[in-house]
Amino acid sequence: MTDTTDLELNEEKSKSQIKRDMLALQDLGARLAELKPDILQQMQLSDELLKALAESKKHTKHIARKRHNQFLGKLLRGQDLTTIHSVLDLMDSSSRQHNDRFHALERWRERLIVEGDEALQAFMQAYPETDSQHLRGLIRQAQQERAQEKPPTTARKIFRYLRELDDAKMFEQG
Repeated sequence: MTDTTDLELNEEKSKSQIKRDMLALQDLGARLAELKPDILQQMQLSDELLKALAESKKHTKHIARKRHNQFLGKLLRGQDLTTIHSVLDLMDSSSRQHNDRFHALERWRERLIVEGDEALQAFMQAYPETDSQHLRGLIRQAQQERAQEKPPTTARKIFRYLRELDDAKMFEQG
């Protein structure tokens, strides 16, 4: 008889675990409230939850927002959380990939301006469709701007050109 009661106790969640799960759902509800409606449509949420998420913006006071997040957490209990988490993970990874590409292009731009032709050769190996004359002219102009301590307008042009090349490369691969 004691074996079955021990098993039942092990299967039940502790009060602390229930509270952690509840707070996680509230945090998820607050995060969903910040998303655009078209993204929320991808998650196949209930109409009641979609309506509550749309109303979230009107709750500006701290206690009202807290109460509304509790309500969102309650509504989320009946939802398919795996779908919601998969869409959120996809969004996080895509923005992380975007940031990584952005920073890589910034490093290329800086390297091209500082190192000049050596970096240009390395860049052209990575991006063979580069117009070398155009980019070489931009690099020289950016180096002159930097030497004269002018605003980095040409450096911005270089970045735009690098981003166009990278986008074209991503389009060909994807």
